Amino acid sequence: MKQPVPPESDPAIARLSLTLDGLPRRGIPPVERWNPPYCGEIDVRIAADGTWFHDGTPIRRSAMVKLFSSILRREPDGRMVLVTPVESVGIVVDDAPFVAVDMAVDGDGDDRRIAFRTNVDDLVTMDAEHALRFEESDDGGLRPYIHVRRGLWALLTRAVTYDLLALGEERLVEGRAWFGIPAAGRFHPVAHSIGA
Repeated sequence: MKQPVPPESDPAIARLSLTLDGLPRRGIPPVERWNPPYCGEIDVRIAADGTWFHDGTPIRRSAMVKLFSSILRREPDGRMVLVTPVESVGIVVDDAPFVAVDMAVDGDGDDRRIAFRTNVDDLVTMDAEHALRFEESDDGGLRPYIHVRRGLWALLTRAVTYDLLALGEERLVEGRAWFGIPAAGRFHPVAHSIGA
């Protein structure tokens, strides 16, 4: 099995980093180590398109949204909370808490590197830790997600989805034809091929 490429030397991540205009990047707080008391719900909602709302009004300051997103945590029971060392408060998330808005590709075939940038400027490379998954939507279509961190996922925008699927190919997996994406040293199945 191939060793993972460190994010700082991943060419696809480097390409996406250029879109951040040299903005300083802070680390994510260690929210998984914090165990404050739960203080109830607040009127904060993340819409399916990634827009954050407070009291029904969109939060326009991107710095505030990025700060809130850095303290977001999924609890074992599935609740979404904003957590600090002294308190945690529940919020509503309509779909995924993040949206993958940009994609960069480096290389070809199984060795290809695919990286995504979210609406809050998280950069992730599709690999074993940042898996790709598809869920069936109400209309029967497939909705793609990439794992960002600690059980938090990003829904790929339609444009990013089209770009990703353009890299797909059909392969036999355990004797069955699958359409999928080769990247990060493996084949990522998307769906059974029609008629297979």
